Amino acid sequence: MNKKFILYLVVITILAGCRNNIAEISGTLMKPAAGRYIYLEELRPDELKRVDSSLVSADGNFTFKREVKAISFYLLKINESNFLTMLLEPGDKLKMNTYFDSLSYPVSITGSKATESMVDYNFTLRRSIKKFSNLNTIYMENMNNPELPAVIESLDSMAQIYLSEINSYTKTYIDNNLTSLVSLVALYQQIAPNVYVMNPAQDMKYFIRVDSSLSANYPKNELVISLHEQIQEMASNIEIKSDETAASNQGNEAPEISLPTPEGDIINLSSTRGSYVLLDFWASWCLPCRKESPNLMKAYNLYHKKGFQIYQVSLDKTREAWIKGIKDDQLDKWIHVSDVKYWNSVVVPLYKIESIPANYLLDKEGRIIASNLRGEQLEIKLSEIFNK
Repeated sequence: MNKKFILYLVVITILAGCRNNIAEISGTLMKPAAGRYIYLEELRPDELKRVDSSLVSADGNFTFKREVKAISFYLLKINESNFLTMLLEPGDKLKMNTYFDSLSYPVSITGSKATESMVDYNFTLRRSIKKFSNLNTIYMENMNNPELPAVIESLDSMAQIYLSEINSYTKTYIDNNLTSLVSLVALYQQIAPNVYVMNPAQDMKYFIRVDSSLSANYPKNELVISLHEQIQEMASNIEIKSDETAASNQGNEAPEISLPTPEGDIINLSSTRGSYVLLDFWASWCLPCRKESPNLMKAYNLYHKKGFQIYQVSLDKTREAWIKGIKDDQLDKWIHVSDVKYWNSVVVPLYKIESIPANYLLDKEGRIIASNLRGEQLEIKLSEIFNK
């Protein structure tokens, strides 16, 4: 083959690859803004970096083209209070129509599914913000009212109702977008200055759940890595309490699980009666789970012959990934089951699983006697049982 022809093929391939990485952002500002600039900024863990600007044309049009090698957050910005957060992927062709003074709430937007999802969320959040603003107006109007304390009490009650509504909506939004980076944005929304929709002290399980999912899906993303570090620090300073945790159910019989093994055989949790059983929830994509594998192996080798068994349930997405995780960590000595439905697994609501790794230690009758034992804690508990 002609060398020049080969060279042309290489050049064409490279250029095609570059084009596939180009994200295009274009739109029309419906309020006259000719001669004004609109800016494109990239959101990074430690800064907002301005990467481009566009002069708005006489008819209100603007265009950006940006090489996007991996899914990333960008801001389309007029000023510090007028911007649209976008989540762009390679090849996105985002088109929007909006008013110059309200970028966050475009009249129409297409070409970027993640950004469209965030815009829908913003409109719901906007309604709640308006409700909060109305409460503040009522307060200002009653400053000289002798019944002001009663008015304040009523306003506080309404504020809690509004916050609860948007909090519930945000939790549903996160659940529906758990594998998308848009869930990261939802965690940190504010309904008023310094009034966050999600409260880490009360909603830490959602922060942990988002962290677990995004760390699995975007392990090299700088924002996800930064989120992980923040959440690890927050979690260490917050005592997570819930009436639905395993600890509150100690002494109760563990709900039945009937799921297939990698070979397709159904093994019931109740079939392990007569042994002390560690019911362990994990996934091959969960790095903290994988780090626990050596501890599980050590415990199994020490106490299996004395009557200890492990019943491990995977929240993997695919059978192939699940089996590979078992093989790579050499975990084939004990029982493995899964419906490979990720967070839609039947065990998630059954055991109210908010994050993994998670486990329950069951006695010989299948009753819960401890929960979330890891590393040395598991070894100590098993030693108490088997080395009496």
